[in-house]
Amino acid sequence: MKLNKKAYEHAKALVREGKVVRDSRDDWSEHSPATKELSAFLDKHGEGEYSQWFLGIDDDAPEGSKSRYKFPFSDLKKVHRCAVISGESRASQYDHDEIREALGDLLKRIDES
Repeated sequence: MKLNKKAYEHAKALVREGKVVRDSRDDWSEHSPATKELSAFLDKHGEGEYSQWFLGIDDDAPEGSKSRYKFPFSDLKKVHRCAVISGESRASQYDHDEIREALGDLLKRIDES
């Protein structure tokens, strides 16, 4: 698993633009996009745009598949604080240090804005 640097830059830009939902830690299960919504977004916008919403890239998964992209931080429109917190915890649990650090930085940016 590696950090998706384009997605990280995209997320930082969204935070700078104020495109953030300051929700609670446990809200992600309700706020995360449904599988059907993710599939429709991928079909409509393609892999390049789809990948910008995920901080992790799994090189072992096939290109063009949803399974290639991990650690979502948004609802495909705005950064969700709850997604960042959830992802940071999961990245730490699986020793994805670069992704954990990026998510920690995003959380700091959200909380300071």
